[in-house]
Parts: sequence; C-alpha cells; structure tokens
Amino acid sequence: MLRLSWSQPEDLLPHAIVAARLDGCDVAGLERRWIAAGGNPVPPVSGASPTAAPEVLRTLARALLDEVDAASAPASLVAAEPDDLGAIEALTPGAALRSPADDDIDDRLLGGWLGRAAGCLLGKPVEKVPRAGILAIARSTGNWPIASYFTARGLDPEVAAAHPWNRRSAANSLVENIDGMPEDDDMNFALIALRLVELHGASLTADDVAEMWLDELPGGRVFTAERVTYRNLLAGARADAAGRIGNPFQAWIGAQIRTDVYGWVSPGDPQRAARLAWEDARLSHRRSGIYGAMFVAAASAAAVAGTSIDECIEGGLSVVPPDSRYARAIGRGVELARSSMSDDRAIDALYDDYGHLHWVHVLNNSALLAFALTRSGGDFTTAITTAVAGGWDTDSTGATVGALCGALTGAAALPAPWVDPLRNRLSSSVGGFANLDDGRIGFDELARRVAAARLPVRRGT
Repeated sequence: MLRLSWSQPEDLLPHAIVAARLDGCDVAGLERRWIAAGGNPVPPVSGASPTAAPEVLRTLARALLDEVDAASAPASLVAAEPDDLGAIEALTPGAALRSPADDDIDDRLLGGWLGRAAGCLLGKPVEKVPRAGILAIARSTGNWPIASYFTARGLDPEVAAAHPWNRRSAANSLVENIDGMPEDDDMNFALIALRLVELHGASLTADDVAEMWLDELPGGRVFTAERVTYRNLLAGARADAAGRIGNPFQAWIGAQIRTDVYGWVSPGDPQRAARLAWEDARLSHRRSGIYGAMFVAAASAAAVAGTSIDECIEGGLSVVPPDSRYARAIGRGVELARSSMSDDRAIDALYDDYGHLHWVHVLNNSALLAFALTRSGGDFTTAITTAVAGGWDTDSTGATVGALCGALTGAAALPAPWVDPLRNRLSSSVGGFANLDDGRIGFDELARRVAAARLPVRRGT
C-alpha cells in the first residue's frame, strides 16, 4: 500500500504539535487527546509511518490539525517575527544599494549556477545520512577530510550497511556515475524562480508562484511544506492561505532553497531581492521559513555584486527581523566560525543548540550555513565540504553555500574537480529548460537567461 510522505493526517499531526510547541503555543491538551485515542505522538522522521492508522484516528487527526491551525502564538513572538512584508521591513534596517561591477557579472552568474549544482551534488548521496555516518563513509573511502564527490569504491560493507546512501541519489551522484547534474528539487526551484522573473519581473506575486507550481512541478517532486501547499491549492485554497492549512513544515527549509535567482537578478539590491523572495515564500511558509528565503535572496544579491562573505551575511541579515530566531541562528553560526574552536567542536556546539530540530528545519541548517560560509572565508571547497560534513539537509545547505561562494568566486576561478563532472548540463522536468540534444540545459545558457532577466537598477528604496 502506498504511504505517501508528508501528507497522511496521522503523520502530519505529531509534526504539527512539535511545530506549535516550538512557537510557544499550548497544545498539551490536544496532544493528550491524540495519545488517549491511540495516536502515535512521535513524528515520523521520513514523513510517513509504515502503516495507515484506522479511519477513526485519521478523522481525529484532521480535526486536531484544524485546532493546531487555530492555536495562538504568544504576542511577543508575533511582534518579533511578523509575516507581513510591511511589518518585517519596519523591523529591519535594509541594506544600501551597491553598484555591481558589470565587467564580471556574467562570470559571477555562471559561478552561482555551477556552485549551486556542485554543492547540491556533493550532498545528494548523503542526504538523510547522520553526521557520524558521513564521517564513516568519507574515512572508509579515503575521502576525509572531504576533498571530492563521494564514492562507493573501497567502501567497507559494514559501513555501507550501517549508513546506506540516499536511495534516490546513489545512482547518479557518486564519482563513478556522475554524468552532469541530475534532477533535484534544489535545482528545479531555481529554474521555477528564473521562469517567474522572466514572465513577471519585479511584479511577481504569490498567485504567480502558485500557478507556476501547478503548471510545471509534478506533485511527486515537491516535499514537506511544498507538498502540503500543493495539495491545498488543488483543493481550491487561495494562494495566500494554502500554506497555512494543516502545514506543520512552515519553518522548514523549503522556501530557503527557492530564492537565489531573485538575488541574481537584483545585483547589489538586497531589499528588492528579499521582496521577491517574500512573495515566493509566503505561499508555503511563515516566520523563520520566510526569513530564510529572504536572507538567501538578499545575500545572493550581495554575492553577484562582488562583495565578500561577511558582506553577504550582513546583506542577508539586513532584511531579517533582528530579534527573530532566524537572525539568532545565523549569528550563532558566525560566532562559532570566528571562535578558536575546531570545526568538529564548533559543529558539536551547533548540535547542542539545534540538534532537537528535524534535519529539514530551517534554523539548524541556516546556523550551519552561516558557520560554513564564515569559516571558509570564501574558499569554495572549504565552504561546501564543511556544510555537507555538518550533516542535516546536506544537499540543500550544500547548494545554498555553493551558490553564494560560487557567485563570489566566479565561474572561471571555481576548482575544476567540482565543476568538470557537471559537464555544463542540468537535467530537469521543469518545462522550458531542456535545450540540449539530450534533453538537458547548459549552465552557460541559464546564466545568459538570468543576465537577460536582470531587473532595472533602482536609485532608491
């Protein structure tokens, strides 16, 4: 029997209870009712429990999900972490406009695409593998410290059995079988964003994003918050409400992986990049989930303008409410990176702070992102390998770190061992992105399309 992940009511409810509790909502009584009825209070890590609950429990789970949706967060949290763009901007300083260096912008755009692909590809086969397992695999194959894409050659069978590869990625993401960049949601959403800007420019809205998803994204290729939102759109929910219905994943990483392109088409303009990201993110996320999308878009706008790692992070933080949990997570990653701790000890500290969160949550992954970026000083290899070795959502965090460092470095200076296996081609099921004879598209063509979609330079905020 098919057990679709991130969609069964009895599986969503335990995640919803955890999410509500993290927001300070009182859901203890609701949880007791669920347990008393025979419900499992433990959220399934992979998104689906192995067997369906009885229909009476599924019906109860749906009713309790509605109650979670109606639960009120503390006023202090609502004030510190608003969802409305105007309220967010009232709390944030914004960043000064910066004129990009036009003579190298094309190389930076290509570097962003290649960096995103390389970081994602490095993390793909070990997605869902715990940090200790990543270390064991790398050591067993002579790849520690990580210096190349993962391989199964020489892997101890006992290590392989204890820490199996991600089943979707092992066939196309190991050194021995890489043939260009395979399809991945972390890349598909960048293509979606590019198409949205090509069609709507700076006027794109959440309605446009919803329509694009339904037109171009197969339902089986979206996950967590995006899958719940997709379902709600199909059921007739409005775009401004679809992400708020029975969706426990609104503070997870999904929106953060979708917004690099909004920065690339807004070089030197973090605030406009963040506004575009807000329109995209609010379809499926809220609070920390939205801030992650805005942070990455703003940081990407700084990166393609030719700044530095520190300025990228400052640009990202300039659009995020300063008293939010997201801002604190970024600050914690930066603090640890600037400390004298070794990588291992510093990441241990991140796990002490954020290890209670699901591996796809936005806060733990963003703290690691900030750590990897800051500790790297802009060195591409150090950045992506630190991000992936840290665990959690390895392909997503690797992709974002790679995109930022790739844009800063520029394509011409990216290390060949990371870029050459990409073979200048990306596979995707998103319509309009299959220009090569083999049905794929070149990263050089994607960079040209981003350059053509660049938004007019603003002279003020």
